[in-house]
Amino acid sequence: MADVLLTHSYHLGYDRKQVRKMQPYPPLGTLYAASVLRAEGIPVAVFDSMLQDPVVGFLDALRQHRPAFVAIYEDDFNFLSKMCLTRMRELAWKMAQAARRYGATVIAHGSDATDHLSEYLHNGVDFVLSGESEARLSHLITTLLQGGDPSTIEGVADSSNLDDFSRSKRKSPASSWSTLPKPARDLIDVEMYRRAWKQAHGYFSLNMVASRGCPYRCNWCAKPISGNRFHVRPAEGVADEICELRDSYGAEHVWFGDDVFALNHRWAQQFACEMEKRCCSIPFKIQSRADLMTPETVSALKRSGCQEVWMGVESGSQKVLDAMDKGLRVSEVVTARENLRAAGVRACYFLQFGYPGEGWSEIEQTVSLVRATRPDDIGVSLSYPLPNTPFYERVRAELGKKRNWTDSDDLCVMFSAAYTDRFYHALRDALHFEVDSYSRPDRGVAAKRVRHAWKQVSRLEPSCRNTQATSFSARTNTIRHGTEAAFVPISQLFIPAREM
Repeated sequence: MADVLLTHSYHLGYDRKQVRKMQPYPPLGTLYAASVLRAEGIPVAVFDSMLQDPVVGFLDALRQHRPAFVAIYEDDFNFLSKMCLTRMRELAWKMAQAARRYGATVIAHGSDATDHLSEYLHNGVDFVLSGESEARLSHLITTLLQGGDPSTIEGVADSSNLDDFSRSKRKSPASSWSTLPKPARDLIDVEMYRRAWKQAHGYFSLNMVASRGCPYRCNWCAKPISGNRFHVRPAEGVADEICELRDSYGAEHVWFGDDVFALNHRWAQQFACEMEKRCCSIPFKIQSRADLMTPETVSALKRSGCQEVWMGVESGSQKVLDAMDKGLRVSEVVTARENLRAAGVRACYFLQFGYPGEGWSEIEQTVSLVRATRPDDIGVSLSYPLPNTPFYERVRAELGKKRNWTDSDDLCVMFSAAYTDRFYHALRDALHFEVDSYSRPDRGVAAKRVRHAWKQVSRLEPSCRNTQATSFSARTNTIRHGTEAAFVPISQLFIPAREM
């Protein structure tokens, strides 16, 4: 029996792209919330829907625990939760309605619930928590158990205060997340994750975080939970936890789910020293920014065990980066790649196509950047407008009924981009084939596949143009000479086999 049953709505089986990748990780945000409840003496259980049947398994958990409260507490550290996918929203509502039938009070927390308060409150949810809410969840449950008034708790919405809550812009005080107890991994079946990783990849990876939030202000990035706040944990505690993952859980690799790792170069140096002090050798990968990858920081990351860095490169066009308010120069991407290559650390790019004003010439500049720097891997997405971002407001009038992707492989453009979905999908495939070819031993076969993919892009480009595409605003920054990636004529997209 447990007073509180915690769960989340991300189920791997509902996301075809992630099933193919098969890199599941435990829901850190949910487990942090569980650790806070347990520290307050509140009996808590967790139903982890990642790898279990989310309907049958959740009903079994309800029958087993008969909780007074069910909290659908999404993992704020999982970028897939931040994408607000409709398949997961539908599952959250099913869970809420099932919990209601069992007589539980239902609480929801997450990016999607924050952006769609009314819909959640009309689909079985009693309370929605805004902001960083581990401590707020504990406060709410304690108040309800004691018969108190939940309306006195800041950052808690229900049907009675929805209008006032929305007008207040969901203001909530900063949390003390960096001092929270460690996530309660003992409340889930870690062995399920081990089996999945071992079968798919031959090694076992677990996740953790060293920081929370991001202070940068890319205008397409939604931040409904932390806003522009940034917290970082002491380097000593992070080193202790990564060693615990190795020694207590048998992790052979670690994924840091931070939005921006190594923001502070002094912290990166401290972390390297702490890892060396513990002789804790375990490879890990991170997300960070190209302009943070200085020789000193890269050296510290290498000393710490960093094997792979994923950077939000987005585009090889300075015009597009400026329009995004990315605060990044194309030249800094080139430098970061060189620094990481020199240190023997894999450099991987997140790329984004379809941003308003990006045309064929800007796309070619991105292709040129990829070819000039040869990243070890790439992830390709399309510009995705989420509420409460400047980008969303710019294209809001163009949005139709569909305003969220179904799963992470949906990749449909929901506003007037320069091209149709079919073109962007072909472009994505061609870039993936090309980057994959850099490390393929069968270069002749790889080159043939790459040439075929680029011919498909070339064939589709004229016919998939959108003459009513959204353009940049007039305030776009002036491009300084020498910062653009070189232009690639369309005839040069077809790579001869000998160059592969």
